Amino acid sequence: MNRPLDKTIGYSACPHDCPSTCALEVDLIDANTIGRVRGAPDNAYTAGVICEKVARYSERIHHPDRLLKPLRRVGEKGSTDFEPIEWDDALDIVAEGFVKAEQAHGSETVWPYYYAGTMGLVQRDGLHRLRHVKRYSRIHETFCTNMAWTGFIAGTGKLAGPDPREMAQSDMVVIWGTNPVSTQVNVMTHAIKARKTRGARIVAIDVYRNDTMRQADVALVLKPGTDGALACAVMHVLFRDGHADWPYLEAYTDRPHDLAEHLKTRTPAWASAITGLSVEEIETFARMVGETKRTYFRLGYGFTRNRNGTANMHAASCIAAVTGAWKLKGGGAFHNNGAIYELDKSMIEGTDALDPAIRVLDQSRIGAVLTGDAGALRGGPPVTAMLIQNTNPVSVAPEQEKVKAGFARDDLFVCVHEQFMTETARMADIVLPATTFLEHDDIYKGGGHQYLILGPKLVEPWGEARENHVVICGLAERLGADHPGFGMTAREHIDWMLRASDYGTVEELESARWLDLQPDFETAHYVDGFAHPDGKFRFSPDWTSVVAPNDGPMGPWQALPDLPDHWDVIETATDEHPFRLATSPARTFLNSTFNETPTSLKREGRPEVMVHPDDAAALGIADGDAVRIGNPRGVVHLHARHFDGVRRGVLISEGIWPNDAFADGRGINTLTGADPVAPYGGAAFHDNRVWLRKPAG
Repeated sequence: MNRPLDKTIGYSACPHDCPSTCALEVDLIDANTIGRVRGAPDNAYTAGVICEKVARYSERIHHPDRLLKPLRRVGEKGSTDFEPIEWDDALDIVAEGFVKAEQAHGSETVWPYYYAGTMGLVQRDGLHRLRHVKRYSRIHETFCTNMAWTGFIAGTGKLAGPDPREMAQSDMVVIWGTNPVSTQVNVMTHAIKARKTRGARIVAIDVYRNDTMRQADVALVLKPGTDGALACAVMHVLFRDGHADWPYLEAYTDRPHDLAEHLKTRTPAWASAITGLSVEEIETFARMVGETKRTYFRLGYGFTRNRNGTANMHAASCIAAVTGAWKLKGGGAFHNNGAIYELDKSMIEGTDALDPAIRVLDQSRIGAVLTGDAGALRGGPPVTAMLIQNTNPVSVAPEQEKVKAGFARDDLFVCVHEQFMTETARMADIVLPATTFLEHDDIYKGGGHQYLILGPKLVEPWGEARENHVVICGLAERLGADHPGFGMTAREHIDWMLRASDYGTVEELESARWLDLQPDFETAHYVDGFAHPDGKFRFSPDWTSVVAPNDGPMGPWQALPDLPDHWDVIETATDEHPFRLATSPARTFLNSTFNETPTSLKREGRPEVMVHPDDAAALGIADGDAVRIGNPRGVVHLHARHFDGVRRGVLISEGIWPNDAFADGRGINTLTGADPVAPYGGAAFHDNRVWLRKPAG
């Protein structure tokens, strides 16, 4: 690896909402300036490769539009009319706003709101400490993981699987419901290594022909929300053609004979009618799985963002149990390694102060919460004060019209701690400038791998930006919130957590840069049994075990299928809404992060909707035409792009563009629903029926 000779190299980890959490090398020009960012070549998962957006992070950290001073709103909500104020004054105003709200409605009227703008365990999760000590409303985190994690755990009993680096030792890698070329580039690193060194085949399954499919040996484009049908048909063929590993099934699974009987009617012809795939495509894929024992199923998040997403994940994860692929290195099913870390975050989160009687509000239903829906409010007081960190709900949350109406309320006091003047920041009363990950200390765990990585402060903050932890502690002091965690630095929190988790000290981790916490083969492959009391993989999950009553209504979980199946609860097309829309990630945006950087904006072009040429022709829509897409939740204006890599009746719109990039300021999440998905909540971002038309007049 060639490194510049006249620069210092700093070491960190990518903080953004991606399972890769890449280990990084950063060129440090001076105390305030970075240059190029590279993947750490000596980290066995990152392997020197990172995505293009993080490689040019200097565009973001040194962007001229970075927020540099605290601001107070002087104009209308939604405008950019703010005036600079001093930090002490800003924190005083926020504390006064929270106290005033609490005096009128009780502590639960304050709702600290956050998500994964940083994955750092101190800077992200420390907001809970203020929440718990002050008895503010809790948050049910439902944007991303609920359907995926729940569906995987339903089978294995634990959120963990084969070492992700084992993809390089596989004879076939099935990349299902994720586009890692755009979203988890390291998956491709290890899959392609398997192809080069072992002649392994790569299969990609998704709802459109994306960049990952273009690198695959077999690409299966199906209709959104039909993955469960494909999984069932594959297992039907495995049982039919003698590829089921009966000794493994008898020893390691719960109801294999019931499953085989159930799947007799789930034929490739049955699945073809549901998925849009041909019978031949399904038969060929199933035969490949049956004849390739050492198959690694890399299961993503995208295909779970449907109203049947949990059932789809569970069905796909069952295939490796039918073949017994778990027995082999390079075989089995993997989604996320979250359960391996066993970190004690009690000091960071202040869990000793948590009162389980405090209500839990669903972050995906923020529109309903802020517009006074009694069910969304759990029968409690209105939300009249918020502190928002690490997320941009006025752009990324579903049911945007409700979200905007809620933030427009005159009686809602909002403080946003941000790096840029986002759509949410424009709705705030106070805006505080935030540091980026290179300007503060933090620590990161990888969902897509097995490393715990230190991310030390490498450069000084731009302007007057302050880290999340310092802001939370400053507010705690003004609010009379007493907890030992408020008197510690971020680095001291890291050290406390490491010691409490028996992982050494921060000094030791700083020297090592990361810890490899991958369990041994027997543990990762469940050789001694899966993580259910009887050690059996569950074809028939106990869905009641993953329902959390304190988190409120979670969708029709009682109707979840008893055995893997196509669960037909998605928003199917109708005469009035004949298209199904998936809002897939763009290559150079990450949610609404990076959609302000020049290279990303130039690369992505403009908001577009991909439509099959035959569908476009039937509507008289030319390539590049301005169009509208709509449903009862709202209407979005963008441009059509003819694309034959989607099924007819399917639309794809990539990326969360700034709302201002659309003709009328309504972003793509205007069209997405916030109704809770069974069994544990979540937003079905890729499950929307819509109409497509030319602009009126």
